[in-house]
Amino acid sequence: MQIAIGTDHAGVAWRDDVIREVRSAGHDAIECGSCTNTPVDYPDVARDVGEAVLGGRAERGILICGSGIGAAIAANKLRGIRAGVCHDCYSATQAVEHDDVNVLCLGARVIGPALATLIVRHFLSARFSGEPRHVRRLEKIRQLESS
Repeated sequence: MQIAIGTDHAGVAWRDDVIREVRSAGHDAIECGSCTNTPVDYPDVARDVGEAVLGGRAERGILICGSGIGAAIAANKLRGIRAGVCHDCYSATQAVEHDDVNVLCLGARVIGPALATLIVRHFLSARFSGEPRHVRRLEKIRQLESS
């Protein structure tokens, strides 16, 4: 898979760890967003990652900001992006299996880099279940996006 990875200045310290984890899992990393501690606005990074996913350059995205929340809010404004903040492995797996989340959001000021890379591993290894109840719910989300 191609994975778009974006960080703002709060998440830049984890950037290399997350890229290494993505590559060690056999995926390609598309780097978006900040590479320095210079302040950058997370909505800009969320847009870049979201557009990579929506444009087909990436199958999934990973966003890292201070809490993960701002990045998730911004990414979810893009129709077709389903971004979720996950700070544990269960949520990262379940988000993909049940909700077909295509952008993982992490908070660099909430959890540490070791847990973050483990969460990334779970996110990348999970697959959407395709169960009828989950497909039905996704269709309802698509209807909400259109209203």
